[in-house]
Amino acid sequence: MMPALEQHVSLRPYNTFGLDVQARYFARFTSADELRQLLQLPEVQASDKLILGGGSNLLFTQDFDGVVLKNEIRGLEIMSEDPDTNTALVRAGAGESWHGLVEYSLDQDLSGIENLSLIPGTVGAAPLQNIGAYGAELRDTFDHLEAVELATGELRIFTAGECGFGYRESVFKNTLKNQYVVTAVVLRLHRQAKPAGYAPNVRYGAITETLAELGIEGEPTPQDVSRAVVHIRRSKLPDPAQVGNAGSFFKNPEISQAKFDHLKSEYPELPGYPVPGGMKVPAAWLIERAGWKGLRRGPGEGTHGVHDRQALVLVHHGGATGNELRQLAEEIIASVRQQFGVELHPEVNIL
Repeated sequence: MMPALEQHVSLRPYNTFGLDVQARYFARFTSADELRQLLQLPEVQASDKLILGGGSNLLFTQDFDGVVLKNEIRGLEIMSEDPDTNTALVRAGAGESWHGLVEYSLDQDLSGIENLSLIPGTVGAAPLQNIGAYGAELRDTFDHLEAVELATGELRIFTAGECGFGYRESVFKNTLKNQYVVTAVVLRLHRQAKPAGYAPNVRYGAITETLAELGIEGEPTPQDVSRAVVHIRRSKLPDPAQVGNAGSFFKNPEISQAKFDHLKSEYPELPGYPVPGGMKVPAAWLIERAGWKGLRRGPGEGTHGVHDRQALVLVHHGGATGNELRQLAEEIIASVRQQFGVELHPEVNIL
């Protein structure tokens, strides 16, 4: 059965900023075959295409004069086990929620992505920007993905090396942008219940502090780490169901060691984390120090602004436009550049 192609559909329910823009065409697909059917329609072939997952990494500044294809491919399964390495391959449909995959893996006594708990969005969006949080990244457990080429409808397998993962980057945001639709992701996760099981990653300071706060002593389990991460995220980040937002709006900038040393001499409290070629500094610290945290703009109590508990998050209280949010982001970037000489880059895709 051919998936329905609708016209002039509001995208407000499909983006976590809650911005009321329209798509000229809109369709859902639940399998690679349904996607191929849609790609054969003349209206789809003649239009710009936007693949939509959870809509948690998008800022719409205008209506989309093309076709929005919403990825709703489901399915979670253990494909195989490797007793020699105590690992298992887990395959997830691209339309599954990312946190749902984390919960599934923990229910199956598998670990490796617990530090990525409660990251919004779908599984299919995860490799596009190599999602990461609290000392872990997708590429740490990534095995391969399946994707359909928009131009031909052909299925292709991408290994980790072919994905070109970097800091919030992949080949799908650069040379292969808008050329493929991810249909499934396969991760290699660790069997935690075996004698040579996986040791959870608790190197990120906030996790250690939160585990103690939650009364978890001794060697934490992956479930404990997930619980701690969920606690941290819920305490710092607004729920998009309550306040429109796309999570972290900016990437944490990476600067040279010399630049970091110079800033550190002026701002001794500046945090920094070693990375190849220099230091990574928290964008939230820079934005807060520049005076933006908690800002509200617009009539009444404000229609949009910067979250009062996490300066990385731009929020939409209702009544603002995407262009107003983009303007705010541009002003923050200019302010940080002027005060610190550091360039911020959006993590969110601006359309």
